[in-house]
Amino acid sequence: MVKKILVLHGPNLQLLGKREPDVYGTETLSSINGLLEEKAKYHKVELKIFQSNHEGQLIDLIGDIGLNWAEAILINPGAFTHTSIAIRDALAAVNKPVVEVHLSNIHAREEFRKNSWIAPVATGQISGFGKFSYILGLEALLNL
Repeated sequence: MVKKILVLHGPNLQLLGKREPDVYGTETLSSINGLLEEKAKYHKVELKIFQSNHEGQLIDLIGDIGLNWAEAILINPGAFTHTSIAIRDALAAVNKPVVEVHLSNIHAREEFRKNSWIAPVATGQISGFGKFSYILGLEALLNL
């Protein structure tokens, strides 16, 4: 079982709870992080959690903490899911288990959201379960 997981939240996720609650729910990023930390503590797993609106910063975190510390990565790339080959390449380069998560079901939304550059290099993708997408993603990594 993995014991060190890097958790990355992409752009605009700091606005959760206020941003389009009909799509993303009313849960805040802080409360989602709290749920993840509670689950990690129960399983005796260490998390390092970051949120960034900047593609380069996420790539730096993957290339540093993802490569040198983490045994697995849980990522909600937000809109970078559909645009960032650079994040895809960084995740592929570290060669660790990756679970991509989304609060909404990206396959039931606008056409452009149905394409993920991350999915082909991820171990799996979980979407559409709100805050539970993160919990399910963490559980998946714990059970690899």
